[in-house]
Amino acid sequence: MLANLLIVITPTFSPTLPTPMYFFLTHCSLIDVSLTSVTTSKLIADLLYQRRIISWGACLTQIFLEHFLGGSEIVIIIIMAYDHYVTICKPLHYTTIMRQELCQLLVVVAWMRGILHAMVLIHFILTLTFCGSNDTDHLVCDFFSLLKLAYRLGTLVAANNGAMCKLIFSMLLISYRVILSSLKSYGSEE
Repeated sequence: MLANLLIVITPTFSPTLPTPMYFFLTHCSLIDVSLTSVTTSKLIADLLYQRRIISWGACLTQIFLEHFLGGSEIVIIIIMAYDHYVTICKPLHYTTIMRQELCQLLVVVAWMRGILHAMVLIHFILTLTFCGSNDTDHLVCDFFSLLKLAYRLGTLVAANNGAMCKLIFSMLLISYRVILSSLKSYGSEE
C-alpha cells in the first residue's frame, strides 16, 4: 500500500517525470490502492467484530467496485503495453504519438471500460434468481459465492468473465510478442 502511494505521489510532484509511462503507472497504482481498500477494510472490520455475513447491498457494492477497478486496471496495463510498443518500435515518433491528450483519453477510456464492465455484471447479477436468504456466509463477497445462491444465468455470467479474461490476456501476449519480435529484428540488423 505504501509503495503504491509512493508511486502515485512521486511522479505527481516531480517535474522530471511527466512521461506517459509514469502517468499510466500512477493511475495503475491508484487503482491498486483503491482495489485493496475495497475488500480489506470490510475484511478487517468483520474480523474485529466476529461477523461473517455480508448484506446484499454491501455485496453488490463490493462486486461493482472490484470489477470496476479491476476492469480499469487491466485496460491500463494494455495501454502500458502499447506505450512500451511505441517506445521500442517507434522511438523517433514517440513524442508525437504519445501526446498528453492521447494519454488522458486512453485513461478515460480505461475508466469507462471498467464502469461498463461492472454495470453489465451488476445487471446480470440483478437478473439472477436466488433461493433462500440474500446474505452470504463469507467475509468478502465474491462472484462465485453469489453463483452458489443463484440457479439461473450463472454460467452465462461466468462465461462472460472468462471470455473477457482470455481476450485481454491474448491481447497482452500478442502485444509483447510484437515487441519481442521487433527487438529481435533490430538486433539482427546490427
